[in-house]
Formats: sequence, C-alpha cells, structure tokens
Amino acid sequence: MRLATWNVNSIRARVDRIVDFAVREHIDVLAMQEIKCKTEQFPFAAFEEAGYHVEAHGFSQWNGVAIASREPISDVRTAFPDMPGFAKGHEGPDAPQEARALGATVGGVEVWSLYVPNGRALGDPHYDYKLHWLKALEEYTRSALAANPELPLALVGDFNIAPTDADNGDPSVVAGFSTHVSPLERDAFAAIEAAGVQDVVRPLVPTGFTYWDYKQLRFPRNQGLRIDFIMGSQALADGVTGAAIHREERKGDGPSDHVPVVVDLDLEPVDDDDRPMFW
Repeated sequence: MRLATWNVNSIRARVDRIVDFAVREHIDVLAMQEIKCKTEQFPFAAFEEAGYHVEAHGFSQWNGVAIASREPISDVRTAFPDMPGFAKGHEGPDAPQEARALGATVGGVEVWSLYVPNGRALGDPHYDYKLHWLKALEEYTRSALAANPELPLALVGDFNIAPTDADNGDPSVVAGFSTHVSPLERDAFAAIEAAGVQDVVRPLVPTGFTYWDYKQLRFPRNQGLRIDFIMGSQALADGVTGAAIHREERKGDGPSDHVPVVVDLDLEPVDDDDRPMFW
C-alpha cells in the first residue's frame, strides 16, 4: 500500500493537480486536509473516474478532511472520542465540532486524516482548543492501541507543530513566541508519540520541510516548516519500506502551500505455520 497525506489548501482549486499526482505516483490511499468545502461540494467525480473511492467531511469554506482510496473504505468516523469543538465566543464542552478528523479502515489499516487546529497565537482561545484537541487525540491513540496492540494505526495529516528546532526554517516562527514551536505544543506531540505511534517517515527522510508560506519568498529561500506527518503504530511502522516528501509539488502553477508526504507499506503477514510442508 502506498499511503500519502496532503494539505491541499482547497480541493476545488486544485483537483486536477491532486488527482494527477495520485495517479502518477500510484497512490493507493490519499488523506487530504483543508479541502475547504462542504461535503456535497467535493469533486467526487474526478477521483472516481481515476479509480478511487472517496469519503469527505466538510462544513464550509474552512477546514475539511477527506480520504481517497483504491480499495473500499469502511468504518468511517468523523470524530474521535471526546474531540473538542470550537466557535468564536463559544466556550465549554458543548462547542460545535469542526471538520478536522476523518477516520476509516482501508486494507486492514485504520487511517485518520487529521487537520490539527492552528492555535493562532499564544494565549488565544484557539491555542487552548488546540491543546485540548491534541490531548483527546493522545487519549484515543492510547486506548485504541491498548485494546489492540497489533492494530496498524496511521494518524496522518497537518499537525501544525514543528516538533524539533530542525523542523523550523521559517524566521518568523520563533520558539517561545510563536505557535507551532511552543513547549506545550511540542509536549503534546511527544505525548501522542508516547501513546504508541511514531513518525514513520523521519527514519528514511531525516530532513526536509512540508510547508512554506506563500509570502516573503519562503519557498525559494527554503524557509519552511515540517508540520505534516504520517504517525504509525508499531504494527504499521514495521511494514514501512519507503518514504518521501514530494517537494516538487510546491512548484508550478497554483500549488498548495503544503506538499505530499508518502510512505510505502508492506503489511502482508508472514506466518511460518502457513508455509507448505514437504516430506
């Protein structure tokens, strides 16, 4: 299975480019974030004509997530347990949920397309929302893997966190003063790792950014951030045979400000008892 994640920054603005990438790179499962449309506005036909099943979850021109797969998609969920919501001027546990998570089972893998809240600014209510959201994701990850330690679990998407200083090449993002690099956000990312998942791309692609702001020539200057990840349980990590960050997708006409992150998986079980016996 070739699994990819991509913050597409408006699916309707880039559908031809995205489908072309998926077909050209033989992507089996593509998790998308920031589709920026209602579910019924998603360009399903373009993906279906290319041989993909699609599930999408979106409410408006903001946020939104989707999964396209060459294999059937089952067990679709639009939130993980206790995922908090957010609305301006609306605080408390009953705040409406945003379209930031889509979970499904594809080829035996539990895949979550995740668009973690941005946080906006330290001290902003959206920053607290981000931390609560990450805490709920940590708790779900821990409980899911406690219930099934052999589960191939993939948490993929735009985490809006640069977990290490090496993941931050943007001079406007300053540790201690900016979201994405604050100690609490990095601690939250580490807590999700401690719950049982790991960055399955970094061992094969140790350096490289996945996002560059459109302003200030950030891309040609390579002043980016590594904030898009494929986090996998041990069962998933054991099957990784290749990985790539497709930097070239930031070039050309009308690119997203993010690029795809891809892993190759070989999750075929090997059972000695199933081998033929000879006498």
